[in-house]
Amino acid sequence: MATVNSVDICVETFGEPASPAILLIAGAGGSMDTWDPDFCTALAATGRLVIRYDHRDTGRSTHYPPGAPDYSFYDLLADATALIDRFAHGRAHVVGMSMGGTIAQYLAVDHPDKVAALALVSTSPIFPAGLPPLTQRLLDAYGHMPTPNWADKEATLDHLVQGARIHAGRTTFDEHSARATARRIIDRSLDLRTAGNHNAMRQEARPERDFRALLAEVAAPALVIHGTDDPMLPQEHAIALAAAIPHAELMLLEGVGHQAPPRSSWDQVITALTR
Repeated sequence: MATVNSVDICVETFGEPASPAILLIAGAGGSMDTWDPDFCTALAATGRLVIRYDHRDTGRSTHYPPGAPDYSFYDLLADATALIDRFAHGRAHVVGMSMGGTIAQYLAVDHPDKVAALALVSTSPIFPAGLPPLTQRLLDAYGHMPTPNWADKEATLDHLVQGARIHAGRTTFDEHSARATARRIIDRSLDLRTAGNHNAMRQEARPERDFRALLAEVAAPALVIHGTDDPMLPQEHAIALAAAIPHAELMLLEGVGHQAPPRSSWDQVITALTR
């Protein structure tokens, strides 16, 4: 447990503290369990210090009342910044998925000295781009997902697995892996009801900035990883993002959805990340 910005954040590291650091940032409602421990171990085996953590309101980090989070997106950004200082000696390769990819882009723009390299997974540019919305397939699936009885462990397990199923690619869903991840989430979470608090964060008025121009100034090596079957952020989001960052590499994972890289892609993804 690390106390940063007056909250407790649960952190786990893999590898030697003196090795080059990789900070893994989960998406909205996601804990460190977004990143499979075997993936983290394999990444650390390349000579890296891998850092994963629970956002506020997930896992074992500080929780707030359901529906009433007393923080904003910028507080989550500040948490990631503080963890780079605490565990990565002030500089890390930042890997962000979905909302974590948004946090990673802000880090690259606002704290370029802290970002040695950037990997953006299943995410979208932080500037308006007229990109495709959620697919009808995902919207229809949401309509058939009632809120479970969180006190019923088996019902909660099925609910989490179904959530993973509808976001995964239609040919890349691994139910065994999804159930193992769901069990870890249930066993580690202080209160699963609060994962939805990320959708109710306090809105903060900030001066408008031209993020398209700011991303064009990013000097860190950048890798954009995206599934070709992402039902939340179709692959056009990745194409626009890679085009916005100078010399960014685009890696499209065939058949993968809105998910952390599945085990079948780990060799390819880990090679690209370490390169």
